[in-house]
Amino acid sequence: MGKNTFGYIPVTEKEQEEMLKEIGVSSMDELFAHIPDEVKLSGELQIPSGMTELEVRRKIEGIAEKNRVFPVCFRGAGAYRHFIPSIVKSVISKENFLTAYTPYQAEISQGILQTIFEYQTMICDLTGMDASNASVYDGASAAAESIAMCCERKRKKALVSETVNPYVLETIKTYCFGSGHELVIVPEKDGVTDMEALKELADDTTACVYIQHPNFYGSLEEAQEIGEIVHASGARYIMGVNPISLGVLKTPGEYGADIAVGEGQPFGLDLAFGGPYLGFMACNAKLTRKLPGRIVGQTTDRSGRRGYVLTLQAREQHIRREKASSNVCSNQALCALAVGVYLSAMGKEGLKCMAVQCMSKAHYMAGELEKSGFEIENGGEYFHEFITVSEKPSEKVLAVLETKGILGGYPLDDHRILWCCTEMNSKEDIDRAVALAREV
Repeated sequence: MGKNTFGYIPVTEKEQEEMLKEIGVSSMDELFAHIPDEVKLSGELQIPSGMTELEVRRKIEGIAEKNRVFPVCFRGAGAYRHFIPSIVKSVISKENFLTAYTPYQAEISQGILQTIFEYQTMICDLTGMDASNASVYDGASAAAESIAMCCERKRKKALVSETVNPYVLETIKTYCFGSGHELVIVPEKDGVTDMEALKELADDTTACVYIQHPNFYGSLEEAQEIGEIVHASGARYIMGVNPISLGVLKTPGEYGADIAVGEGQPFGLDLAFGGPYLGFMACNAKLTRKLPGRIVGQTTDRSGRRGYVLTLQAREQHIRREKASSNVCSNQALCALAVGVYLSAMGKEGLKCMAVQCMSKAHYMAGELEKSGFEIENGGEYFHEFITVSEKPSEKVLAVLETKGILGGYPLDDHRILWCCTEMNSKEDIDRAVALAREV
């Protein structure tokens, strides 16, 4: 070993010699003499030589050019392309806010705590709930954490509708396996939760029932009736929601839900290859102390000035882990800030306008595709996603669209496609996509 072997450590050679002398060895080789020679590196590492900043930039740009960015997109299935006002990235890029974490020294982090408090307040307003946490990692973990909130010693069974996002369902299965809770899938019927099956499965061992509204297929569930069935069995009612839909649909609180969860990505976060995203969680007052993670609260100091504090965090997560219902100890602070800025910029009317556009454009596209020979599978009402069925292979339909720079819907199988419309899709985009699909 030469003297410069550890040159990446900010210590001069003279300082290294002094430290070696202090501990009573004469060289680096002597310091590591207990390590067998056959596992030591000899000579230069077999890695490429370093590059300048400009060379690195060119290299990365060359790699990035392999990606294909579609100017027109009709794909959703859990992550959605929405308009993001420029003020969102302008604010979250400020060095005052550019942190991914909840502050640990709350007393000197008033600005970040306030952004989290404002985020929580907006989530409560949107969902009709009493309390919100500071966020969790994504919508799937929010759904799984909400089930863990509800399971108790005498009630350990969780019912989950088959119509939820399959990736969310996989996450729930993983959580339930680890915690030992029983997971029962409620079958679907005509693209929505089978109500009769739910009535049979919900009993006095059921801790909670989780549905998605709109569900994975875009259809609206019988949310009010489901809530009545759930509460009649003494279980808790969890609703997973697309937050954009709350611009036109009833809130989970109005449907009688005990907990509302969902993916916050539509609120000002880029698609970004799948993350980072944000999971929002809100609940009624009775369940506030069971919320995982952290809750930021507003208070006053002894001079009467407004201040913000970490009001609640489940201490068992840190000191009595075997008794904890969750191990979430942080949150997506930067993403929560983006959501807060986005909602502040859009306002109530902006959110309503966006939701109306999403819904009306989806119904317009579905109608045009139906005229072109596609069957619309959604039996009842739907928000901004819908399923088409065609004799033509899904891959062939989507391949034709791709040749014209259009990313079509999500292929569910050989003949079914899940389409999605947002405010980003113009009438011209829809008409062009329908015309191409008609040609197939």
